[in-house]
Parts: sequence; C-alpha cells; structure tokens
Amino acid sequence: MRKIVCVFATICLLAGCGQSYEEQQRVSRQQQRQRMREDSAALKVAVMPTMDCLPLYVAQERGFFQKLGVDVCLKHFTAQMDCDTAVQRGRVEGMVSDLVRTERLQQQGTPLRYVAATNAYWQLITNRSARIREVKQLDDKMVAMTRYSATDLLTSAAVDSAKLKTERVFRIQINDVNIRLRMLLGNEIDAMLLTEPQAVQARQQKHRVVMDSRGLDLKLGVVAFREKPLKDSKRQQQLERFLKAYNQACDSLSRLGLKQYRDVAEKYCHVQGAAVDSLAKTVKYERAQAPRQQDVERAQAWLKSN
Repeated sequence: MRKIVCVFATICLLAGCGQSYEEQQRVSRQQQRQRMREDSAALKVAVMPTMDCLPLYVAQERGFFQKLGVDVCLKHFTAQMDCDTAVQRGRVEGMVSDLVRTERLQQQGTPLRYVAATNAYWQLITNRSARIREVKQLDDKMVAMTRYSATDLLTSAAVDSAKLKTERVFRIQINDVNIRLRMLLGNEIDAMLLTEPQAVQARQQKHRVVMDSRGLDLKLGVVAFREKPLKDSKRQQQLERFLKAYNQACDSLSRLGLKQYRDVAEKYCHVQGAAVDSLAKTVKYERAQAPRQQDVERAQAWLKSN
C-alpha cells in the first residue's frame, strides 16, 4: 500500500511539474509578444560607439526620453553599413550617420529627413612605425576606410590635395570602427580615417595626424530618419519629443562639460577616462539644426564623380 501511495505522489508531482513548464512556456511567449509590441511602438535609432552619438546615450541614461514620454530604442552597431541595412529594411526609423552615406541611401530609393547635424569630424592618422609625416607620403600605402562614406570622400580629398595618383593609394575597406583601430594599434596598416573616440586613442599611442576634416571646412555628421514612417502622426510626435530630449542632452553636455558624463562615454563609446578628459577640451555639442547646404552639395558632388 505504501508503494502505491509513493507512486501516486510521484505521478502527481510530475504532472504538476509538467503543468508548471507549460505555464512557463505560455508566459514566456506572452512576454516575447509583449516585447515585440513594445519594440514595434518604440522609435528605433541606429547608433555607433562614437562621440557624435553621445547626446543620445546621455538622453537615455539620464532619463530625458522617459521624462518627455517618448520610448526610444537605441540599436547598437559597430559598422555604419549595418546601420544602412537596418534603415533600408525598416528595422529602425533613424540613424546617426554621415552625409555621403545618407545621400547614397536616398539615391538608392530610401528617402530621408535630416533632423540634426552632428559634431563628427574625421582625422587621417598614420601608423607611427610607417614614418609618414605628410599626406604626400601616402604614395604606395594602404589607407583603411569605408566605401561610399565620409572616410571615402576624405581619402579622395587627401589624394587630391597631395596630387597623388588615385591608383597609388590603396583603399582598404574596414567597416568595423573597433577593428580598424586595432589594426592601427597592431601595426597592420599604414593609415586610416578615424572619428572620435577612436582617433584620440590612436593619438595617445603617438600615431600621427596628417589631415583633419575640420581643416577642410567639412561638417558631414548627421542624424537622419526615414520619411515613410514619419507620415504617421504618432511617429511625428515621437520625433518631436526625441529632438527635444536630444537638445536637452546637448544643453547639459555644454553646461556641465564632457567630464560630467565620463561614465556614459566609457560605457557606450568604450573609451577610458583620460581620453574623455582630453576630448573635453575640443568636443562641443550643439542643438539640433539641419546640416549646411554646402556640405550636402559636397557629398552629392563627390558621389556623382565616383
């Protein structure tokens, strides 16, 4: 009799566990559907581990988006072409990018709205072991960049300025910004175009800057959104609140200084405190305003010629 009772108890226990597992699966599916609904409703923006994205990271970390009642989901990438793909396929509504890439996306059939120019700049940095001190010494050298981007345009500008033959400067496509930096630090390439904070990390290791986009009066950084979803009034309201939070973040960065947001820069841009302190002297943030027409036209002209 005792054996029968034990067997019965065991069966009941197993049955209970089975029901519990099925219930867990049902709850898990509900949670997944809920997350999908929330993700679909959120304003999704593709970002990179670069300093031009810092206002978005600040707005998220310090609750500016939440206080304004806008649900923003930042999608993290390390290669700009992955951001492009996400925009083209409708996985995100917006992205932080450069005018060469965004103008090319529009040429390929993805209408975009420019909502802000960013403070992004790029430096042409040469490997210290290559002993390249001037742009003209890039003859027969390898330069890491990304095709059809600000880095490609700036490589052309460098070649033209030194009157080098295009075919004598070898453009090596390295899309991931972190891999690109590691290649320089590992002495695997002669030169490359870097934005911040990758550029400051290269400079700290004594690699040489031979050209700076700021010296060319070029401002190519931009925040862009797909036009199609913005036809919906709810998305338009989200964008308006997004920009308000973006401006609050820029104001806070200007008022308090970059050092006060060292923790955010370290978390999202993977840069150490000393590098942040160095950037605090030069990197400034301004409220959202449309990019300059001259910069848009410069990107368009370069794309046309290439």
